[in-house]
Formats: sequence, C-alpha cells, structure tokens
Amino acid sequence: MIRTLNGIVTGRGTDHLVVEIGGALGLKVLTTEAAIAQHGAGRPVALHTYLQVREDALTLFGFLDDQELELFELLLGVSGVGPKVALSVLNTLTPDAIRLALANDEPGVIARAPGIGKRTAQKIVLELKDKVRLGDGDDLAGLAAASAADTEVLEALVALGYSVVEAQRAIQQLPGDVATVEERLRLALAQFTN
Repeated sequence: MIRTLNGIVTGRGTDHLVVEIGGALGLKVLTTEAAIAQHGAGRPVALHTYLQVREDALTLFGFLDDQELELFELLLGVSGVGPKVALSVLNTLTPDAIRLALANDEPGVIARAPGIGKRTAQKIVLELKDKVRLGDGDDLAGLAAASAADTEVLEALVALGYSVVEAQRAIQQLPGDVATVEERLRLALAQFTN
C-alpha cells in the first residue's frame, strides 16, 4: 500500500495533481482543492495517500496531512459514502470543523458539502461521532470559536463576491493561531491579492 508520496508537480486539474517521482514516473493523484491551490507545476509536494483498489482501476488519493487522510478513511467506512463524497466533505469543511460537527452531533454542518444529503449526513454523524477524537490540546470551546469565526469569514467573503469554493479554500489556508474574525478576514483577503 502506498502511504506517502514525495515528488514534483508536473500538472494539475480541477480534482488532481500529476506528481512525478524519480524523474521517470508521473502519478495522477486525486486530492483536495486546497492541495491543488497550494501546489503549482514545478513545485515539490509531499502527500499522505490512500490507494483504492478496484477490479477495473487503481485510484490514488492524496492529502496534505495525516488528519485529512484519517478523516477520509473514516468517511469511506460509512455505508453509502464513496471517495467523491468523502473528498467533497474535505473540500467544504476543515478537519477541525468536521470533528466539531461530529462531537456536537450536528449533521447540518456535514450536509453543507455538495453531494451530501440530510440522511447521509445523519448517518455520518451517527457512525463516526465515537470514532473521531479531538486533536491533542484541542477542546470543544476552542474549536467552536474557530468554527464560528470561519463561518463569519465565509459569509463576509461571499458577500464581497467570492464563490463559496474560493472562500473555503482561503479559510483552509489560514493559520490556526489567528482567532479574531477581523484578522482571519484580513488574512483571507490577502490571499486573493497575491
């Protein structure tokens, strides 16, 4: 099983990166929008990976960190959730937001992801709320404050004319130690000017 991948990005699409390893082999790796946005052609990349083996295909999925990979694998364990739906959840919500939604039994938050209906969201919360743990040093109050701030930043960016996908991508790249809504919004807007 392929668990990590280090190489140079030689191409990218809306849902994947092409990563060249060893100068001779290029692998198509399906990944999150945040990973695609961070890695342009010619840049080095290190991904945590999941290899899906099916009768008719081998599909490689890549993630920026092991938290995303762990959540992806847990989501795949829920009946009715496939790789595209799991990626949709990770594209829409940060790992902290997912863990907070599970801990607080909030399927409505999970249902924000495209392709996730109310029943599927409820099933995800029911099956995963006891399997997902908060990170070291995380507490529900801290995660709730960050999630509320990110919701306000998202709403402000959308009101300014950015798409939900663009806003989510900007929010996912914000450092975790910035707590105030104003500062998070300022940093998110700065990403659009670069």
